[in-house]
Amino acid sequence: MKINISNIFNQMIDRFDDEFYWYEDHTGKEDFLVYSSNVFKVTGYTNDELLEMPGKGREIILDEDLREMRESVEEFKNDTSRNNLSMEFRMLRKDNKVIWVKETVVVERNRKGFVTKYYGKISNIAQFKETEELLKSDIDEYKKTNTSKDNFLALLSHDLRAPFTSILGFSEILMNEGNLSETEKTEYLSYINDSSQNQLQLINDLLDWSRIQTGRLKIESSRIHARSLVYNSISSLTGIAVRKNIDIKVNLPESLYIEVDERLITQVVTNLISNAIKFSYEKSTVEVTANVYNEMFSEFAVKDTGVGISEENKDKMFRMGRTFTTEGTKGEKGTGLGLALAKEIIEKHGGVIWFYSNFNEGSEFHFIVPTSQNTILIVTSDKHKKETYSKMLKQRYPTYQIVTAENGYEALGIIISQMPSVIITDHEMPLMNGIQLIQSIRRKDKGPEIPVIALLNKSSDDIKQSYQEYGIKTLRDEPIDEDELNERLRSLLN
Repeated sequence: MKINISNIFNQMIDRFDDEFYWYEDHTGKEDFLVYSSNVFKVTGYTNDELLEMPGKGREIILDEDLREMRESVEEFKNDTSRNNLSMEFRMLRKDNKVIWVKETVVVERNRKGFVTKYYGKISNIAQFKETEELLKSDIDEYKKTNTSKDNFLALLSHDLRAPFTSILGFSEILMNEGNLSETEKTEYLSYINDSSQNQLQLINDLLDWSRIQTGRLKIESSRIHARSLVYNSISSLTGIAVRKNIDIKVNLPESLYIEVDERLITQVVTNLISNAIKFSYEKSTVEVTANVYNEMFSEFAVKDTGVGISEENKDKMFRMGRTFTTEGTKGEKGTGLGLALAKEIIEKHGGVIWFYSNFNEGSEFHFIVPTSQNTILIVTSDKHKKETYSKMLKQRYPTYQIVTAENGYEALGIIISQMPSVIITDHEMPLMNGIQLIQSIRRKDKGPEIPVIALLNKSSDDIKQSYQEYGIKTLRDEPIDEDELNERLRSLLN
């Protein structure tokens, strides 16, 4: 029995979906070329289709790779010391998909060194190439990161040492010079204090940045009143603003709430306003604005008309490895890390930060953070009233979330977690009446007082007076005047 070795080899090679072999013979009167049947799985072309092409299938190799491949083949043919060759190139499949392949060629040569036979295998290495490109990208990114770290450490070593020069220098003068005037002592102590504050800020920024990078700093978001957050930031900067006679103008809607980590976003806002003051000229204005950006985010902006940012420094903004510091308009120092940290914080909230600036014309920094949906809380144990008010409010205020509570204790839990825009409460309720609820709310108020509408089913001057002492007007709810309630809500929500 005669065994067909060629058929057995074909069956073996065709078990591999991602490769095929070919054979070329130049020893006969006519050149002979054949592809294994697996060529169709790799290229989408059949053996016959490839052999009918003028170039016997070389046409499907990309032009930019074909020239280099031909040069490699010619060099290989002329080098009689070599009998094998490997090449990688791109091939255009019949479905117009470009794939990377690896071709391995083994040859037979005659006594003169001329190639007489070729044995070749072509393998689809597209997946390998994709992995290789990803690895190259990762390597490039790691190189950039290492370079950034080197630059950052070099900068950091300078910034950590620099304040101590002033601290040590002025403290030695204070210890060794006994004839200093009180004015001089105060001046030198202020230098020491400023340097110490700057050093402390640098260390705090580094600790927060490190915690974010290592995942140890968790974002603990809650519903925060945007205007209160901005004013809290400004209050810590009042001194430096007054010393430069800078007016800080704030324009934020009272109804704007955001879903953020209050401490971290306060840090961002404080840093941006501090920078605006630092790089503003005396007797100028810094503007802080915020409003709804889209359904999910709110946009904040801090604008000044100060020194601006030069073109060469714009690409260094927000980058930890390429931070830079410049003195303010009155020689104020900075750590250079605040903006890089701000970017990390904003991005951890799912937001984006960007800026516009022209040299000697000022800068404008923007960022977006998640908006917290406005809520109207209804507090009543009456099921019918709860359904009636909810339906009415949903129709009139479709962008607001309507939340209900059975009693005052349940309402307090909702208030702490959601900070509603307005509360509509019954007076008569089990466990805690309306006045007791108001007293508890006022003790827990964070930021502005939450406006309240009290609904009374009895007309009592004493009860009305109790609510009026907290600045709360009352409405009768039997029967309820929907137009009056709506008018009251509109005045409180706008």
